[in-house]
Amino acid sequence: MLDYSKEADRYDASRGGEPRAAAAAAAVLGLIPSETRTLLDVACGTGLVTRRLAARDGLWVTGVDATPRMVRMAADRVPGAVVLGDSRRLPFPDGAFDAVSTVWLLHLLSGPEEASTVVGECARVLRPGGVYVTTVDKAASHDVGSDIDAVLAPRPVRPAVDRGPAVEVYAAEHGMAPAGRAGFTGHGQGRSPRSTVDDLHRGWFTQIPPDGPLAARLAAGLAALPDQDVPRPDPQFSLRAFRKRG
Repeated sequence: MLDYSKEADRYDASRGGEPRAAAAAAAVLGLIPSETRTLLDVACGTGLVTRRLAARDGLWVTGVDATPRMVRMAADRVPGAVVLGDSRRLPFPDGAFDAVSTVWLLHLLSGPEEASTVVGECARVLRPGGVYVTTVDKAASHDVGSDIDAVLAPRPVRPAVDRGPAVEVYAAEHGMAPAGRAGFTGHGQGRSPRSTVDDLHRGWFTQIPPDGPLAARLAAGLAALPDQDVPRPDPQFSLRAFRKRG
């Protein structure tokens, strides 16, 4: 997994910046009821999406993240509303929020058990009748059928813990039922061959040792593609919403 303390300073620019954040926040807000007054943004990162969520009139948003550098950046964007905390043990009481969001978190977790634990924590701090919104199928969203995807096809892929059906199971385990779906464009995240080689060498593909022979073979294949600095199509991300019973 990437070191997000080291990633913090380049995180926004390398992941679509404001346009992607605006699209993500709009999609999340479209899935929570209009009467929602409090929302917890879990794994808020640099706060770019959190700030957009907090701009909705009448909505008080709290952010939480486990990386100190990310928290400091988020606190600059949403003053007084961001805390340091572990998504596996959230530092909030039961039923404290009307809504909870996890944007680009579940795919980072080690396996189904940890993913279920995090979803369970989101359910715990959600009031009965509240809504949990999460991204799903993160890795699959980046496969847009491009020539880059064809070169990368032989790479080993870890079973995705954030598959939509799997997340439905985690939610059901913790008393939440499906309540809606949405999608949004990952603006500025279309891969170019050259940027994908850079990602290989910095460990973005977690199943490929950056200095190993497979990384070298894939890098050579990517270097042979045309239009080295031309981004391929942007990914289309997916969101699921779940309502807490009771």
